[in-house]
Order: sequence, then C-alpha cells, then structure tokens
Amino acid sequence: MTRSTPSPRKWVTRMLNRKAPEDIESVVLRNYTYYHVTEIHRLEYFLAKHFINDPTRLVTSALRATTLTNPSVAFDEENKIIYRRPGHASQVSIVSGGGSGHEPSFAAFVGDGLLAGAVAGTIFASPSAKQVRRCILQRVESGKGVLVVVMNYTGDVLNFGMAVEKAKATGLDVEMVVVGDDTGVGRKKGGKVGRRGIAGTVLVQKIAGALAAKGAALKEVHEVAQLTARNIVSIGASLSHVHVPGRSLPESSNADLKESEVEIGMGIHNEPGSERRTEDLRGLVKTMLAHLLDSSDEDRNFLKVSPNDETVLLVNNLGGVSVLELGGITNEVVEQLEKDWKVKPVRILAGTFMTSLNGLGFSVSLLRITDTGLGNGNSMLNLLDAPAEATGWSAAISTKTWQKKSSATRENDSGDSREVQPSNLRLDPALAKKALKSALMRVIAAEPDITNYDTIVGDGDCGIGLKRGAEAILKMLDRTKKADDATILVHNITHVVETNMDGTSGAIYAIFLNALAHGLRLQSPSSPSPATAEVWSKALQSSLDTLSKYTPARPGDRTLIDALYPFVGTLSKTGDVKSAALAAEAGAKGTRGMRASLGRTVYVGGEGWQGVPDPGAHGLAEFLVGLSEGLQ
Repeated sequence: MTRSTPSPRKWVTRMLNRKAPEDIESVVLRNYTYYHVTEIHRLEYFLAKHFINDPTRLVTSALRATTLTNPSVAFDEENKIIYRRPGHASQVSIVSGGGSGHEPSFAAFVGDGLLAGAVAGTIFASPSAKQVRRCILQRVESGKGVLVVVMNYTGDVLNFGMAVEKAKATGLDVEMVVVGDDTGVGRKKGGKVGRRGIAGTVLVQKIAGALAAKGAALKEVHEVAQLTARNIVSIGASLSHVHVPGRSLPESSNADLKESEVEIGMGIHNEPGSERRTEDLRGLVKTMLAHLLDSSDEDRNFLKVSPNDETVLLVNNLGGVSVLELGGITNEVVEQLEKDWKVKPVRILAGTFMTSLNGLGFSVSLLRITDTGLGNGNSMLNLLDAPAEATGWSAAISTKTWQKKSSATRENDSGDSREVQPSNLRLDPALAKKALKSALMRVIAAEPDITNYDTIVGDGDCGIGLKRGAEAILKMLDRTKKADDATILVHNITHVVETNMDGTSGAIYAIFLNALAHGLRLQSPSSPSPATAEVWSKALQSSLDTLSKYTPARPGDRTLIDALYPFVGTLSKTGDVKSAALAAEAGAKGTRGMRASLGRTVYVGGEGWQGVPDPGAHGLAEFLVGLSEGLQ
C-alpha cells in the first residue's frame, strides 16, 4: 500500500458516508486495488453489513422469536425478559442474563431443566436493576427460592446484585453466583475485579438448572453452582473484532489484527485480549491449553487438573466459525489435551453456546468434575447430561451413550466383491482394450479444449475431471487381467469412475454405467454368447431410462445428454458404432449457441458461451469418436 492511498478503514468509511446510494462492494471493486479488496474482506467489520441495522429492533425481534421456537416460554417486551410460562412444577428458579449479542445465551436457555428466566440488556450492555428485579419478583416461580447466575462484569454484577438485595429486602429467598472463568485475564491484570465470565458460565447454568428441576433446595443448588464455578477455566481466541449493528465504524485502526494474527484472550464484548500472535491452529491451541493448565504459570493457573481427574471439555463457537471448521478445532483440542496433558475428557461438548455476535473465534472451557456430595444421581456429569427443553442447549447425547463408550464399527468391505457375478456375454478382450485406449487417449488429448470451454461457461474443472477418470481407467486396463466378460468389464470401469471422478458429471457417469452393467446382466443368456450391437443397444437404452430418473436433463438442455442421446438412438437404429459416434459429435457441436437450462452454466457462465460447445458433451463425443476409431 503506497503512502498516497488512504487506509482501507478510512477509505471504506469515506465510501459509506457518500450520499450517493451506491453499493459499497461495487465501489470497492471498481475503484480500489485488489490488495485493498482482500484487506477489506479480511477485516469483516469494515463493511459492517447486517440484515437488521437497528439495534433496538434487532434485540426485540430476536427475543420475540424465542417464543416462536419454544412455546413453553413467554416474553415481557417492556423489560426484555424471557421466562417460563406458568403451570410447571414448583422448584428453585434459576435466573440469568446480561447484554444481548451472546445468543443463544441467555434467552434460548430458558426452559425445563435449565433457566426459569433470562433478562436481556441492549447489545453488550447490562440490563438495568429494574429489569432484573421484575424478573425475580414477578416473572419466575419464587416459592422455593431463586438463584441468580451472572458473569463477572461490573455492570452485570451491580445491576443483578442490586435486584437480588432488593428481592431479599422483601423477604424473598434469593442467592447469587458470580462466574469468572476466563484465564485470558491473569491475577495481575484482573486485580480486585477478578476474571471475566465467558462460555464456562453455561455449564454452571446447566448443572444448577438440572439440580433445581430435580426438586433440590436453594441451599443445595447454590452450593453446587458455586462448586461448579470454582472448577471451570476458559480462554478464547479470535481473528477479528466484531461490529455492533447501529454503531459507526471507528476511525482508528489500532484494533485491527493483521492478516496472520490471532488475538488470545479477547473478551466477548470486543475487549482486548492478553496477547496477539502469528500462529497456525496447532500453535494457537497449544498456547490456549497452556494458559488453562500450566501449573508453573503463577499468574494464570487457577485450576489444577491432573490426568486422573474427570473433565468436561466445551469448545464454543463465538458466532462466526463454520460448523465444519469448529469440528476441526475440536479435534485439535482433544488430540492435544490427550497427547500433551494426558487429559481425556469424559464429556466433549462442541457448538454455539455463548457468542460475541458474529465473532470469528472460539473458546475452550474445562470443567473438573468434583463430588457434589448429593449422591451419584446428582453428580455433575448426570446433571450435565440431564435433558433440557431449551432451544439453545445443543448437547443431545445421553449419559447411557457416554458411559457405553462403544468402539464398534462396520468395516466389512467384502460386500463389493459379492456384488460382481459373471455373465455369459462375451467380447474380444484385445479389441475392447484397443478401443477403450483409443477413446481414453482422445479424451486426455482434448482436456485443454474442454477446460477452456468450461472456464468460459462453468467453473473450469470439467476437463481435469474427465482426464483424471480417463487416466485411472487406462491404469486399470493395464493392471487387470484380460477378461472376455462384458458385464465384468463395465463393472470394473464403473468402480474406477466412482473412485476417481467427482462432481455432477462423475455422478451421472457412475449412475449410467451401473445401469449399463445391470442392463447387460438382464440379457445374459444361459450359455456364453457374443455381446452384439443389439445387446449393447438395449442395455444402453435401459441405462438412459434409469438416468432419466435422477436428472431432468434432456437433449436441448446443453449438457452431455446432447451427445449421449444421439449416440444411443443411432446405435439402436443402425447397429453401427461409427454412425452413432458421428451423431454424438454432431449433437455436441449443436450445443454451440444453445442456452443452458441445467447445470452450473445457468448461473456461472458469462459472455462467450455462444461460441463454445458444452464441455461435458464435447468430452463425451471425443470419447465415443475415439471408441469407434479403435473398433475399426
């Protein structure tokens, strides 16, 4: 980036403030360099794009939606409270809450077996004491007492604490537990305030909620909640800060993370982390686990976990990590825990439990299982496993399944070999090999053209896929013994196609070839006989009929079908492979200028499609022409 150009942040801010109703991404693409575009997309919140930009409407509508997905809860809109509807058994009520933006925490945790009520503030801001007081005194069952669980943030502690004391003053039996599980904040930095509360809080809520649902007294529920909170450590990491809907873009770029940087210990309200590093996932997880478990770190070692301790692992999505990537992260965490720390969790929870809006990060929490003193039926594990009718609680595995620890698998691969039965349809193995090699070599030679055509009308992978399949079939022909059984030859080719060709064309060829093998087998005579052109024609026609069940593609749709149908039809009429191949070639050429109605070309192809044939049809025609030449 040169000195004469503005920073990406200032430039995008300037564009966003333009009066012209112009799409910002169009402005970026049209007026800025590629470097700036990639920089802007890397730092997501520069564009500040949301479906709902009014923060008040956003919070209210999201809370209202909670009642739509769980009919057992109600919504006090004025006070932003989600609470259980009357009619359930009397029990200790668990109340929690905090600023919005951490969903599913806390509103979606209201339900049988978890919270009785949740109070929401505005985005990243504590609800008022008045809101909390209304929840405790008027919105939840209070006959057997109320336990308030709150994260350790000054606003939450003060407002929830004020409401608790007010409720106590009226004679209500209320207790409060403050959760501070974040090891990203060490003793020196935390000072008198202590550690922040993050995702480990949900384990406290779940265990307390399950115990309350069993009818335990407030004293027992309070003590177990405190015990759980004392035995949790957590730490988070993120690739970027988040943008709060309704807020302007900050002018300063000091908060920006560089492309290769990750912030360790970042809070769930955009608070700065304890450090920034350039790490891959393996190095990042190694650092995070050290912050949780390294007993030599006097500033951060808040919990001693030995290999003999039972533990629960929670890998939490901060909102913007894909489910796919969270799975990879979870696997890395579990592997390192066992390898480097000899810790093998007895429960592994992974999912979205407490977010920071659409935060591109995750947190890791460890709970050391400790005796509750209430018997096995009320152990931390049993309480954690207990069912909860709350839409935000996504841990669905039962105690029975966890304890079974089954390692059984189905790995018997003998099924494929049993499916291949010989037929009595005979062919000349030398001629078949010669013809197939001619066809396959022609496909390989045509790959550059096919790729070029597909680059214009598709995503450019058709030629490579066909070449990969052709090369694999050639290897199979050289490797296997010569066979004169037509059905087994088709089966062997099909197996190669299924293994080496992916995507839509791979699936179409695999279905067609499997149906072809079936069509041949149906015509197998009682004694060995030649596989005539008539036999092949009937089998090919039945394959087309089968293929039509799985794709609506027909001639005129600009697909490989435009070459396949003429080949099969001409062969059925004439019995001449050369004539059929020429018909396929003509069909493929006829796709030039044909507008696609199926396939990726419909929505990918840009200008230039009128001058090129369909890549799949061209590739198939090349194969069929090569086959006819090899048979001569």
